[in-house]
Amino acid sequence: MSAEGPILQAAIARLPDMQTQLAAFGIVMNLEIAIESPVIMLLATSTALATNARNYLTLRRFVFWVNVLVTVVAFLLAFTPLYVLTVRRLMGIPPDIVAAAQPGMKIMVFWSAAIGVRRFLQGVLIRHGQTRWIGYGTAIRLVSSGGTGIALAIVTSMPGVYIASIGLMAGVTNEMLFILYAVRPTVRNILRKKAEETSDRVTIWDVTHYHAPLAATSLLTLLAQPVISAGLARMPHPEENLAAWPIIWGILFIFRSPAFALPEAVIALIGKSHFRQPLRSFCLRVGTVTSIAMALFSVTPLLRFYLRYGAGLPDRLARFVFPGLLLTIALPFINSVHSWIRGQLMAARLTRVIYWGMGLNLAVISTLIVGGVFLHGHGSGTAAVALIASFGTEIYYLHSRLPAGGRFSESG
Repeated sequence: MSAEGPILQAAIARLPDMQTQLAAFGIVMNLEIAIESPVIMLLATSTALATNARNYLTLRRFVFWVNVLVTVVAFLLAFTPLYVLTVRRLMGIPPDIVAAAQPGMKIMVFWSAAIGVRRFLQGVLIRHGQTRWIGYGTAIRLVSSGGTGIALAIVTSMPGVYIASIGLMAGVTNEMLFILYAVRPTVRNILRKKAEETSDRVTIWDVTHYHAPLAATSLLTLLAQPVISAGLARMPHPEENLAAWPIIWGILFIFRSPAFALPEAVIALIGKSHFRQPLRSFCLRVGTVTSIAMALFSVTPLLRFYLRYGAGLPDRLARFVFPGLLLTIALPFINSVHSWIRGQLMAARLTRVIYWGMGLNLAVISTLIVGGVFLHGHGSGTAAVALIASFGTEIYYLHSRLPAGGRFSESG
């Protein structure tokens, strides 16, 4: 999935008005990811709570209403004056980028709902040991989104934001449809055992109590990108930095992506005491390997080759990429440690702790970005330092709140 953004960015970079379209696509993604924040953590919630038929049916009702909520928010932001108020006035984005980004918001109105369905069902698959289907679905998504974007770039004259947004919608819709098909045997097996007695029963209130801090955490996490974009728009060379940051973020996402699946693996397996040490070692190895890989990519000619021939970025914009990327080489390792600790807290159902940790994270990012604006700092370099400092602060807090002795069980 992490390859999706760079593929679409590469397509945009080869179209007219590349700088504005890249910056606009970055704004679209920042806003859409913020809107989807209530559904992102459905993967963890479903993995932790979908332990039996009653819990599955309760979760399904919960997911329906969450999807209604995010779709209404997406519609209001895309089609009403709330868009200009948010992007132009609150974020301070230049007018030409504001105008270029709005069509992408309209195209992606149902993006969050599709992700909500998919992540809920992926959690069910993880909980019941059917993880291979998730990889197949992701491959379908990548082929659909990348193929659609490249095909539209070749055969149409649509602006880059239109092409990338349609590509993203094609990818997530096809992945959702595949997961809906793949999960059917697992759901039938769960419902077949509906009559079995179990001590692990959750109500809508229990799900809300578990998920709400995670949803709020996700919102705070995703607000970091609009905060960074708003800061870049107020630092020297705003358009160049706004165009370069999605490239940096896309590369970071590729090398950080192995860590993103770790919390669900920890939730599913840490209830078995003999898995604890292997899980910890595995998380640390994932972080070490991915940070080394990112270092090799960033300090060798591979980066320049990718920026020129992969991303299609001109040299005048490439120089805005280098500082931010070099300063974040340690971030994949930091994210792996972060995922290991978060997974333990989710398994112990201590989701409120995770919320407060992310609050500290966002506070640190916001403070350092505001400082960078006042000091007229280097855009991508300031954003990179803010990311590293914020995750370090959050990890320190979360580690101090880990349950003594590990309060984990087979059921969650």
